[in-house]
Amino acid sequence: MSERGALRTRLDLLAREVAKFGAVGAVGLLVNIAVFNLLRHTTDLQVVRASVLATFVAILCNYVGFRYWTYRDRDKTRRTRELTLFLVFSAAGAVIENGVLYLATYGFDWNTPVQSNFFKILGIGIATLFRFWSYRSWVFKALPVQPPAEQEAVPRAERFLEQRRPAETVEPDPVRN
Repeated sequence: MSERGALRTRLDLLAREVAKFGAVGAVGLLVNIAVFNLLRHTTDLQVVRASVLATFVAILCNYVGFRYWTYRDRDKTRRTRELTLFLVFSAAGAVIENGVLYLATYGFDWNTPVQSNFFKILGIGIATLFRFWSYRSWVFKALPVQPPAEQEAVPRAERFLEQRRPAETVEPDPVRN
């Protein structure tokens, strides 16, 4: 494959990954905003506390989407490690997301429902960039790709050895000699 073809393939794969990540993220955004507004209008929770709870509900929803759709072809051998890293990076993203809302609410006293939703979405946008990088780099690691020559070399070598191996080994009989 030419260098140009390889680059095009990599860009196509990245575009698909970004699209799938975005689709799962869009569902997570809807869950996040819906839970946030539901908590804001039905409970006496403060803005940032409602936002933190909504963020963690969305994180759980997103994990299912990322693991079983966006990154379903990635390494699945170390699920405990994967889930731990997912939660750590998600928590860091939650700090970014809710930090923006906290600054707007308590730093600038922008606390109307429209302002709260605007800064919640702005925080989600900034945190999404961080999450995309961290999830694809650390959490859902790509399986190593073997060059086609290496993939075929092992079965060929095994077939060659199978053909050359005697069907049965006969030991000399010590009594007859």
